[in-house]
Amino acid sequence: MHLGRVIGTVVATEKTPDLEGVRFLVVQPLTRDLADRGRPVIAADGVHMAGPGELIYFVGSREAAQAMPEPFVPVDHAVVGIVDQLAVAPLPAAKKPAAKKPAAKKPAAKKPAARKSAARKSEAKK
Repeated sequence: MHLGRVIGTVVATEKTPDLEGVRFLVVQPLTRDLADRGRPVIAADGVHMAGPGELIYFVGSREAAQAMPEPFVPVDHAVVGIVDQLAVAPLPAAKKPAAKKPAAKKPAAKKPAARKSAARKSEAKK
């Protein structure tokens, strides 16, 4: 379920027969702090009482179709309740990820000893 505010109504001159008598509302989805979230949607009024300016909650997808008096009608969103009072608890503090231990430094790889040419070896012995 999602919070929303009714911001308008829609007049449909033609509807599927199962939606006769159902009002359509323009609903602005809201965050838990009642700030606008995303673009407005069109929702069928499943409670038959919501009006402009009211805080409501709505559902989408299959749940919207099942919320209507005639189930499985072609709607994407449906108003399923009017909010009388809202009490929002603060979100729990996000846990910080544990600090990673620094990786142990690997000893520097030893460079292979350069091969001395036979001429150099003889010179070095002198």
